[in-house]
Amino acid sequence: MSRYWSRIVHELTPYTPGEQPRVADLVKLNTNENPYGPSPKALAAIAEATSDQLRLYPEPTGQALRAAIAVSHGLSESEVFVGNGSDEVLAHTFQALLKQEGPLLFPDISYSFYPTYCALFGITARAVPLADDFTIDPADYDRPCGAIILPNPNAPTGIALPLSAIEALVARHADVPVVIDEAYVDFGAESASSLIARHPNLLVIQTFSKSRALAGLRVGFAMGQRPLIEALERVKDSFNSYPLDRLALAGATASWLDRDWFEEKRALIIAGRDCLSAELAELGFTVLPSAANFIFARHPDHSGAVLAAALRERRVLVRHFKKDRIQDFLRITIGTEAECDRLVAALTEILAEQG
Repeated sequence: MSRYWSRIVHELTPYTPGEQPRVADLVKLNTNENPYGPSPKALAAIAEATSDQLRLYPEPTGQALRAAIAVSHGLSESEVFVGNGSDEVLAHTFQALLKQEGPLLFPDISYSFYPTYCALFGITARAVPLADDFTIDPADYDRPCGAIILPNPNAPTGIALPLSAIEALVARHADVPVVIDEAYVDFGAESASSLIARHPNLLVIQTFSKSRALAGLRVGFAMGQRPLIEALERVKDSFNSYPLDRLALAGATASWLDRDWFEEKRALIIAGRDCLSAELAELGFTVLPSAANFIFARHPDHSGAVLAAALRERRVLVRHFKKDRIQDFLRITIGTEAECDRLVAALTEILAEQG
């Protein structure tokens, strides 16, 4: 605390990111990173961009990257916005679109950055409880509001809504912005980008951090009809006109165009998720149905906090949330086959010890 702080700083409860420890021989399954590394073509593009050209500012709109994304989703370049990770894109979205007269609605168990943004930007919010089975019921959002944001698949549950349910929700709330946060969409859900042409109130946000294995490069993007994208651009150009550097633009564009690498690694993660879910079920865990690159599981006879601590002692890191309804769950990133085997072996040992 300091007397030099602005008033708002005193009132903030900052988001707590997943731990990034420097520990040897660690199985790191706590931050939903891709275990297989980026596309070799992305690495080559980054190396090529590491030249004397770094003395120059990057192209401020990310034109080549926006063009590549637009083609894949049947959009125009003007309907794509790129930013320094999807967190920055989300921050601009909260400022540009979600601060309305009515409250912003989002799930009570969801991405914990949402309430942080609301506090930072002075946005009135209402958390909508998940159903008893931890699913999002779109009917629960049929209430007066100023805007809606939903992750699909949701995090940390991993449960996805079908595209038909998303479209019905967007259509029922045609007078307010509806944002679908698709950080994990590539692992089992269907993108709402196909709905953009029919719904001017829809914004879809994705990231290169998960399925493209570029969490360290910080690249995210949004898709929507031109007026929504223009709103993001106006905020961005009032904050930072050059959000993506030359290396990020080069690497992300090459990664996006390497479809073969993307499909191969995505298939490995999905297969690993199915295998790990079955193995945990055999150990007595309840595993929620996941469409993401992680699973959300609890054991009926053991505390989530105790299990997470015991795993940590064995150099296996998972994510545990101290929050009502989910305090006994572990969120476990899908790692390589060897990493998942080590996790299962550690849990088998822990459960045997604890009885």
